Amino acid sequence: MSKIAIIGATGRAGSQLLEEALRRGHSVVAIARNPESIDAKAGVTVKQADALNADELQQAVSGSDVVISAAHFATVPAEAVIGPVKKAGVKRLLVVGGAGSLLLPSGERVIDSAGFPEEYREEATAGSVFLDKLRQEKELNWSFLSPSAEFVEDVRTEDFRLGQDHLLISSKGRSWISFADYAIALIDEVESPKHSRQRFTVGY
Repeated sequence: MSKIAIIGATGRAGSQLLEEALRRGHSVVAIARNPESIDAKAGVTVKQADALNADELQQAVSGSDVVISAAHFATVPAEAVIGPVKKAGVKRLLVVGGAGSLLLPSGERVIDSAGFPEEYREEATAGSVFLDKLRQEKELNWSFLSPSAEFVEDVRTEDFRLGQDHLLISSKGRSWISFADYAIALIDEVESPKHSRQRFTVGY
């Protein structure tokens, strides 16, 4: 079993990742700026750290086998995560990605398509920059998992598809994934790495 550090463990994706990791017997270091909302549970070590404070983050992830970043891209850029993880000597970094950098059948990025919601543009743009920074990274063994267009609160079905760089769209024309099923896909990658130094995606 692995020791998994989760940056942003109180968020919707981070909290589901924490639960999925515990379900499978891993130990979790739950890192949050305001950790009081994390319930005390067996297998969880709660650490308070500001993701923008390099020393705090380095100390928080030190000793982990894997780091998962579930922080918002617009507030926590790639440099804030990559540097401390490397200094802590952790070799694997998995990132909760965004759908904006995925490709449509036309080859156009989702973020560049007509009608892309303006309220998501800042986060999606920052996510694309984060992915570009990872692709330049020479030392870390990283993976970046993009959700589908809709990333939603819904049931854990354990029934989903994986893809690479193109947006997954269901037979009904919808592109979506629940936080719970997303967590399954990312913890699967922790346990059985198949997308080393790659972006991949998950959807129904």
